[in-house]
Amino acid sequence: MKKYKIGYTTGVFDMFHIGHLNILKKAKEQCEYLIVGVSTDELVQISKNKMPIIPFEERMEIVSSIKYVDRVVPQVNKDKIAAFEKYHFDVMFVGDDWKGSELFTKCEKELNKRGSNVIYFPYTKGISSTILREKVLTRGENK
Repeated sequence: MKKYKIGYTTGVFDMFHIGHLNILKKAKEQCEYLIVGVSTDELVQISKNKMPIIPFEERMEIVSSIKYVDRVVPQVNKDKIAAFEKYHFDVMFVGDDWKGSELFTKCEKELNKRGSNVIYFPYTKGISSTILREKVLTRGENK
């Protein structure tokens, strides 16, 4: 039996890579039902000041096809407490690159009050959509 009933995680999932898969797999190992929030193009533009390479609808389709994912929902803002109120998850999974940040310190405290936990997974070193984007652009410039 898994430790948690409902798990929740979010991401942009642009240019899906092994780091994304690792988080989804590790999350599903700990919960019976995994809900994944995929950031909308608008949220990525606001929060990262750039547009994803892969459009939102396609990123939703990619994530929904992963066997570890039970439900995919749009992430329209970064309000994790509102997400908790909507999805009632027992645990939220986050990359450890967020641990100690103001956003997640506050979020963790509020979720704990509501009976939900936050678990931080190790960030997959050497791979990110930003790194992939830079490699693609650099290769294009070398031609």
